[in-house]
Amino acid sequence: MAGEPIYLDHHATTPVDPAVLDAMLPYFREDFGNAASNSHVYGWRAEAAVEEARERVAAAIGATPREIVFTSGATESNCLAILGTCRARARGGHVVTLATEHPAVLDPCEQLTREGFEVTVVDVAPDGLVDLERLAAAIREETVLVSVMGANNEIGVLQPLDEIGALCREREVVFHSDGAQAVGKVELDVQVVPVDLLSISGHKVYGPKGIGALYVRSRRPRLKLEPILYGGGHERGLRSGTLPVPLIAGLAKALELCVAEREVEAKRLTELRERLWQHLDGALAGLRRNGHAQRRLPGNLNVAFPGVDGDPLLVGLKGVAVSSGSACSSADPRPSHVLLALGLPERLAKASLRFGLGRGTTAEQIDRAAAEVIAVARELGCSTR
Repeated sequence: MAGEPIYLDHHATTPVDPAVLDAMLPYFREDFGNAASNSHVYGWRAEAAVEEARERVAAAIGATPREIVFTSGATESNCLAILGTCRARARGGHVVTLATEHPAVLDPCEQLTREGFEVTVVDVAPDGLVDLERLAAAIREETVLVSVMGANNEIGVLQPLDEIGALCREREVVFHSDGAQAVGKVELDVQVVPVDLLSISGHKVYGPKGIGALYVRSRRPRLKLEPILYGGGHERGLRSGTLPVPLIAGLAKALELCVAEREVEAKRLTELRERLWQHLDGALAGLRRNGHAQRRLPGNLNVAFPGVDGDPLLVGLKGVAVSSGSACSSADPRPSHVLLALGLPERLAKASLRFGLGRGTTAEQIDRAAAEVIAVARELGCSTR
């Protein structure tokens, strides 16, 4: 649409891919049956579509179909993983997570404290990476669960899931990872990465909103979860509720597309990200790239603009759609808890922008967006080179 801002907020959400929409449409129309209706052809077709999608979602992460539980999104998956594991525990009452986790992890952890659990929140280094020795020191004999996200939704930092998983396996602790930003964008095979629970979101991978999945390892050993939703016993009793067949079909198609083009797209987005950074850093003095420079999502750039008030900077960008942090906390006037955890002073944390590049981003858009950001930052007092 003419006149629309350049969309650089793909960590908040992504547009539904046309092929994904096409995959969904039949299940809104002629194949509209309830997958739990087992007495007629409409239900049989819906059930067949769900099970085929389950196989495709499983294949995208190296799982078996039985290990995939469909949910309403990564938030629900996180809650089921964290609350479900801890409430079903045979022993222990302690959880470990990171200070930079999404609220969909931190909030259920806070709920556990109200239920009598103890939660240790481990700090990260200034580049956003967890210190493995510090994480290991936080794990106790009574630790039930460690939850560490694969890719941070604000600064894009990729945590060392292989090493964290190996540590948890050695200590016989359940390892959960919020994979909302990682799955489909970086290689993540659960046969290689020793993760026990992995949360997936549809709308972060060019699929529909309102659908996600939780990978639940079924071997070595099989995990036991307490459901957080009751009523009907769907999804082997782990997640009751009528299955949204169109959304499930869309999630499967979206993940297939992302996996198929992941390597090529990662290279393209990395080049565009560095192009954007070079534009900004070449024109404005003292910029800080928040998060590790290399260990980050290909399409993520988070930049602090010293000497600038963050709110006018964001408001002034009429032609660029970006954010200052998580979309889930965009109405919160406080600075990003992620950036504060990196050690940024409050004023600099508030003067940071998150750029999320995606499938539709072009070099020409990057050049235009950079020019506008530079112009607005200069007007607001950011030093120039």
